[in-house]
Amino acid sequence: MRVLVTGARGKVGRATVAALQEAGHDVRATDLAPPVYERPVEGEADYFQADLTDAGDAFAVVRGAEAVVHAAAIPEPTRNPPHVVFQNNLMSTFNVLEAAVRFGAARFVNISSETVPGFFFPERPFLPDYAPVDEEHPIRPQDPYATAKYFGELLMDGAIRRSDIRCISIRPSWVQHEGNYERNLGPLVRDPSELSEGLWSYIDVYDLADAIVLATASDLPGHEVFYIASPDNAGGRPFEAAVREHYGDEIEIRTPLPREDASGISIEKARRMLGYDPKRSWRDYLDEEGRLKPGVKGLFG
Repeated sequence: MRVLVTGARGKVGRATVAALQEAGHDVRATDLAPPVYERPVEGEADYFQADLTDAGDAFAVVRGAEAVVHAAAIPEPTRNPPHVVFQNNLMSTFNVLEAAVRFGAARFVNISSETVPGFFFPERPFLPDYAPVDEEHPIRPQDPYATAKYFGELLMDGAIRRSDIRCISIRPSWVQHEGNYERNLGPLVRDPSELSEGLWSYIDVYDLADAIVLATASDLPGHEVFYIASPDNAGGRPFEAAVREHYGDEIEIRTPLPREDASGISIEKARRMLGYDPKRSWRDYLDEEGRLKPGVKGLFG
């Protein structure tokens, strides 16, 4: 298929472009970064600069695409004013989706966020009701990032009502690659008492890209939402014991767990409906001291 990937210079977009090309798709990439006037690298995807908060830019880059992977976004809410995060993330989604509907694209893959339930960046902290968290968990966002991501999912619901487009929203866990595993997950591996908002969940960027390829090719009707995470947790904690140690009975543990060192996020729906089968773990990158193993290479290092 002819696939447009937005946010193509970011960590998710970059890995997605490579995975889609490897799967045989004709990929067009777009982002805010300016292009360079150089001879293209062999096999390099066509690149177009676009500000997707501008409807004209969005329509220009979406035209001709049979499928859209929308990964462009300000990736978290703490380093920009709230109105900037909300306006950028929601309006870029609206504009790209509107263009995809009007041009008759068949599939829209919306990169949402694990933060949608609300317990990642709240001003008044709270915990998930239960774990592993799944797609049925109540949604109670406070911050502009999670709220905009949730509204983006509602836009998908509207799009399938008014057109023949099929939509999938992916909620990735904390995205890791060979360039940031040690920085982000190393402390969790070294210190069992170290906490994380996602109950030690994470996702390898290459497994995430594989899931996005599955979503792009899927013929699932309507709009489906999927969490995408690694099946294990960072540090390999016995999950139930770790939750009880740090949170007591404040979080319900839904058993049976798929494995002793389970993630704080359930991927059972993605396994069942997308055929998602993650292959990578933090153990492929880090030693037992949380340090990067020698010789680890990839797109990001």
